[in-house]
Amino acid sequence: MDSSQTYCNWGSVQSPDVGTVNKYFKSSNDRGGFFVLFCQYNTEWMLKRFYRKGLVEAGCDEAGRGCLAGPVFAAAVVLPPRFSHSALNDSKQVTEDDRNMLRPIIERKALAWAVAMIDHEEIDRINILKASFKAMHLAIDQLTMRPELLLIDGHLFSPYFGIVHQCVIKGDAIYASIAAASILAKTHRDEYMSRLHNDHPHYGWNENKGYGTPHHRTQIRKHGLSPYHRKTFGICSEMTAEMAG
Repeated sequence: MDSSQTYCNWGSVQSPDVGTVNKYFKSSNDRGGFFVLFCQYNTEWMLKRFYRKGLVEAGCDEAGRGCLAGPVFAAAVVLPPRFSHSALNDSKQVTEDDRNMLRPIIERKALAWAVAMIDHEEIDRINILKASFKAMHLAIDQLTMRPELLLIDGHLFSPYFGIVHQCVIKGDAIYASIAAASILAKTHRDEYMSRLHNDHPHYGWNENKGYGTPHHRTQIRKHGLSPYHRKTFGICSEMTAEMAG
């Protein structure tokens, strides 16, 4: 400023068209397994393009909320009405390669997009929930066109003055604009954490991105806290208390 399961063997078929669907349904009893696999490989077919037709909608999502180190990032994205991409989905269900492939496509084709972050110090000061909402607000502030509706991933949001919002649980796997926001928030934050890794390589932030993996926790115990750790989170809070005591 993460992975999918295979329910049946498709062989070389990765993205069946509707004709293939109908043919398979007529000739196979494994309809449940096919349907799940079809959905996995065809998120373009699954994701909804709008919540309310005719409105300018911005999808909003965050990344890094549960990390032990680094900032929380948020993105807001307004997509064209007909935008779709077969790889687009909740960023946690998309491979790193596909996330990095999708990022420039979304940034190029979106009608408007913005990314914002709140650093670890402010997270400790105001708490992660408020920091996540603030990052979303900052991203919305930067949009070059004003949305008429905000689609928020999750069940809570702090209202943004003058724009109505709709919270959607697991919205990044339902609405294309929220999925796009999740991709931008995740890739921008991953890039940021990889840069921090260059100065603090022993924590493995190029791999764990600041999440509390066993290796990250072990390295915290071994090397202590970095200037970028969140002192109110988990093992960081414990070590802060130990140092104070």
